[in-house]
Amino acid sequence: MDALAALLNGQRARGAFLLRSVMDPPWSMRIEDEAPLTVVVLARGTAWITPAAGPPVELTPGVAALARGPAPYTVADSPDTPPQISIGPGQICRSLDGTRLEEPMSQGLRTWGNSPDGHTVMLTGTYETPAETARDLLTTLPPLLTFPPTPTHTPLITALSTEITTDAPGQSTVLDRLLDLLTITLLRTWLTTPTSNPPAWYQAHSDPLVGQALRLLHHNPAHPWTLNSLATHLNTSRSTLTRRFTALVGEPPITHLTRHRLNLAADLLNNPSLTLESIAHRVGYTTPYSLSTAFKRHHGHPPKPPHHPTHPKPKPPHNQK
Repeated sequence: MDALAALLNGQRARGAFLLRSVMDPPWSMRIEDEAPLTVVVLARGTAWITPAAGPPVELTPGVAALARGPAPYTVADSPDTPPQISIGPGQICRSLDGTRLEEPMSQGLRTWGNSPDGHTVMLTGTYETPAETARDLLTTLPPLLTFPPTPTHTPLITALSTEITTDAPGQSTVLDRLLDLLTITLLRTWLTTPTSNPPAWYQAHSDPLVGQALRLLHHNPAHPWTLNSLATHLNTSRSTLTRRFTALVGEPPITHLTRHRLNLAADLLNNPSLTLESIAHRVGYTTPYSLSTAFKRHHGHPPKPPHHPTHPKPKPPHNQK
């Protein structure tokens, strides 16, 4: 697993919020859900996204957008249309007077809007739970990215558009994987664009020595790595490895490994099927006590037991999945 794959895996969709919105103008929604990452795709009509800081951006059919939270943004038929609907954490939809709108505006399976056959059809996929292992990736993204139709991601949009209103066994898993594929495709497009100014960790991945070191550390965090064993494995000296790794990644190899292990532990704590002991072994700590000590030093608080998630998943609207 390379560095990018490890970071993307942390932000992987697991029961992500997916919705098809069907709207007739005038309409405007203020998105205040604090979600770390949202994918918006226009299937029909037009729409405008206005980030908290920045100019409005028009979406046309086939255009995909990535909106990075937790800052709010507005999606509307026109930048001049004032917000009529607020969408808060847990995808709670309310009118400006506080009336809940999930039921009144339901249009069927995973479909919602103010018209059963509106001018604009928009697909939204929201990663609701922040992943610590994806933080290095998410913090490098601008608040809003848009992508014109391409032969790479257009078929994924077509498949997502078809599947989102399908009712079949295992459908939520199918949708999660399609959302992941679309998100990864868009992120790779951005990271390889000359004007994107890729972050240091991404650039380091292409270095023959540091890229291999990153793959070793991220692929097997449970291994008892030391600077000496890592340098030996890479057939280089400790000083060369440390100097080159620090210059490209911004921190020494073992410091990077420790941070990755503890961020991975934070994500694994959301899995109720894992014990603290099993998580400790997965991330390279011999006992739950040693993990707890390091975890508190890094995150500022002790790890909560896996059956008490730090970030409980908000309940989605009734027609979502």
